[in-house]
Amino acid sequence: MKLGKATWFDVVNGLFMIAFCVSTIFPFAHLLSLSLSTGNVPLTQIHLIPPELTLANYKKVFTNEFVLSGFVNTVVRTVLGTALSLCVTVFAAYPLAKRYFPHRTFWTGFIVFTMFFSGGLIPSYLLVKNLGLMNSVWALVLPGLVSAFSLVIARNFFMAVPESLEESAKIDGANDIVILMRIVVPISMPIIATLSLWMAVSHWNAWFDSMIYMTDPHKQVLQVVMRRIVLLGTKDMMDLNTLDDPNMPVNPETIKAATLMVTIIPIVLFYPFLQKYFVKGVLVGSLKG
Repeated sequence: MKLGKATWFDVVNGLFMIAFCVSTIFPFAHLLSLSLSTGNVPLTQIHLIPPELTLANYKKVFTNEFVLSGFVNTVVRTVLGTALSLCVTVFAAYPLAKRYFPHRTFWTGFIVFTMFFSGGLIPSYLLVKNLGLMNSVWALVLPGLVSAFSLVIARNFFMAVPESLEESAKIDGANDIVILMRIVVPISMPIIATLSLWMAVSHWNAWFDSMIYMTDPHKQVLQVVMRRIVLLGTKDMMDLNTLDDPNMPVNPETIKAATLMVTIIPIVLFYPFLQKYFVKGVLVGSLKG
């Protein structure tokens, strides 16, 4: 049977996407199976179903003080950082989208300049230290409060909003703040949801700044705790011999798998709620320069 070019493309593209999805989901499924397995499972074998099902690994993870404090610190950082970054980005991008804003081109170029050049690690550390932000959540939120890339994307999206809507609101007596909050923001949910997703994932996965600015182990984020467990071993972070059931053995590999799942699952569950806005927000926000 002969197939047209478009049909061949669809077949090849479908097979490629299936292979890509399998290659993505398979390691995740294996990691989940390993996290639910006992310490007796052979680590040299790859399996998708736990040979011996147990929740001992997760019990060990959730009863560890460093994991619990790290999880709370990460949630606080993600929520606070995303909310503040989104507010500042929207309030900065909206005036830059207006053609009558004085020296708009200069300020836009000044912001884009920061995407390519920065002060460096040592000046940033000295600044945070001199401001008294060490061992504080503000050391993780304020230095990266505004992303130049997100600001430019939001600006481009706001430029696509019809000016007639704002002109009608001004005729009715609305000021710029009212127009932004009641008209522009509601119709800009695609870009706002997209930026929220980017910011939340960025804060959730960040670990380097916490390792630098946090000297108190109980104020470290979950990613730093996970790094120490996975890369440096579990002896310094967990006591594997304190389970309530001594007949249910665990080993460092199953503990590492459970720790990784605890780190991955929350942000994965966050995606479906914003997925419908994601593609539209990225496409519309990148059209106009």
